[in-house]
Amino acid sequence: MADNKQEIKSTSFDELVKIFTDINDEKFMKDFMECLFTPAEREDFANRWTLVKEIDKGTTQREIAKNFNMSLCKITRGSKELSKEDSAFRKVLEMYKNK
Repeated sequence: MADNKQEIKSTSFDELVKIFTDINDEKFMKDFMECLFTPAEREDFANRWTLVKEIDKGTTQREIAKNFNMSLCKITRGSKELSKEDSAFRKVLEMYKNK
């Protein structure tokens, strides 16, 4: 049964990726995300995106932790993801900056 639950979760995640990819209406996407995620979850997403942008700007991890009240562990994880070869964080950040 545990494998089936994991498969369902994996399928649901894949479906969400397709939904996020297909919706090309910013207001509708925001409304959808506000329905899907709690305020705390949305804040967590915003914090993670903030730390990626701050790392990219050259802000130190300690400054990010102090300025945005984030754990160094979370910031370190974001920094590692950003520095990986073929990093999705890096690619999305560059796409966003080039808009």
